[in-house]
Amino acid sequence: MAHTVLLHDLVQASAQRNPDAIALSHSGMNMAYAELATASELCAAGLQGLGLVRGERVAIYLEKRIETVVACFGTTTAGGAFVPINPILKPAQVGHILRDCNVRVLITSPTRLASLGDTLTECHDLRHVIVTDAPDERPQWGGIRVQSWNELLDVAACGGLRVIDSDIAAILYTSGSTGRPKGVVLSHRNMVCGAKSVAQYLENRADDNLLAALPLSFDAGFSQLTTAFHSGARVVLLNYLLPRDVLKTLVREHITGLTAVPPLWIQLTQLDWPEGIDRHLRYIANTGGRMPQDTLKKLRERLPRTRPYLMYGLTEAFRATYLPPEQVDQRPDSIGKAIPNAEVLVLREDGSECAPNEPGELVQRGALVALGYWNDAERTAERFRPLPPVAPGRQAGLILPEIAVFSGDTVRRDEDGYLYFIGRRDEMIKTSGYRVSPSEVEEILYATQMVGECIAFGVEHPTLGQTIAVIVTPRPNLLLDTDALLAECRQRMPGYMVPTRIDVHDGPLPRNPNGKIDRKALI
Repeated sequence: MAHTVLLHDLVQASAQRNPDAIALSHSGMNMAYAELATASELCAAGLQGLGLVRGERVAIYLEKRIETVVACFGTTTAGGAFVPINPILKPAQVGHILRDCNVRVLITSPTRLASLGDTLTECHDLRHVIVTDAPDERPQWGGIRVQSWNELLDVAACGGLRVIDSDIAAILYTSGSTGRPKGVVLSHRNMVCGAKSVAQYLENRADDNLLAALPLSFDAGFSQLTTAFHSGARVVLLNYLLPRDVLKTLVREHITGLTAVPPLWIQLTQLDWPEGIDRHLRYIANTGGRMPQDTLKKLRERLPRTRPYLMYGLTEAFRATYLPPEQVDQRPDSIGKAIPNAEVLVLREDGSECAPNEPGELVQRGALVALGYWNDAERTAERFRPLPPVAPGRQAGLILPEIAVFSGDTVRRDEDGYLYFIGRRDEMIKTSGYRVSPSEVEEILYATQMVGECIAFGVEHPTLGQTIAVIVTPRPNLLLDTDALLAECRQRMPGYMVPTRIDVHDGPLPRNPNGKIDRKALI
């Protein structure tokens, strides 16, 4: 296997091994690895022709399509850093991202460009806009030049700039607990090591067909590309409107691997699954939050031959842990152990290691730890910190500090080394002298099988500190009896955990751009 150090090496290496193998499928079109490698090189040449220099940012504001992928890998081939923008974001959010990381080139569609209106006039570093189709009109905003995708690629391929694996490859914007989205800076090393690690434990191979259902602006979404390209597999790009579209695509494209977030898994379990789909669906993987045990149980009933992987991670370090399928029955509520080439620590406030089953902060070290937040020294210093001298892995003779990512998540590790998520520090509910994890409350609500979706949160109380409130949706085509649900809670929960308020929400709960339930929009 060819040596891969830079992100675009993943495509080039697979093109050398098997140039005619299909790399991408979208809307009935296929692109082979050799074609993807050539298109990426032409895109790189076009960007260099625009004057793009090493490390400059290229924003990609598109739905999942072949040009989106070519633009990402073409940007790194040119020596730049790509910034994938979730296509559901609105002009104000897009403008914030373009300004925040000083984007030089924007690649989008004519329709999306029109929706941005005068937003681009405030993006003072933007010099070029590339549209996927020839625009009827070529609007001008100051010194911004507009041209078509075909014009960008209508150049001779040339060698890229010298880049090393610690250089910036991408900036992924992620929502924070407060304030505007922050840009997580990822190096080539971060992304290539992440691809190899995930492909290793998922056992990805060249005959895999992976479904890219998550946004490519989401780290787990983009990981479908990198793990597939490392393995020489095929990726099917899907922009779905309804969960049923996902099921149809699984069957039509003979998908072997699907990664999704809990809200999508919950919706999928409410549908009738085709018989025999587990003959080709080799694995499913969960990320972006804890999968309710009731949802996991239903998925396993529908997919008895499919291997389930439960994963935990954060954009700041790509992926942290996974639970092997053979451990799911023994430890269904565990987030597993560290993925290959990463170390996960459970530390006390003073940096020393917690004892078995002692709650502490999850801290990750290794090649997957990102380069910090773009242009945000304060938040970078909060999350990316030197490992304390007493932390495991540090040796007394080491002089230079090692930067690790402090997740803000509280976990515990059992005697066998398996980790269990307790809650986020900024979401923990403090009631009657107890600390309660919202996910623990939500898990019990799902186990009643009376709710479709739910979130739990704390409400200020003058004597108790906080009380627990929940927002729930009914199951499809069923009425929700809140008195009966509350009675079930009293049966299943200690008194301090029982909700004092149950609000019923009509329709699905709102999602954030990555498909997770948007807590901030509800609380």
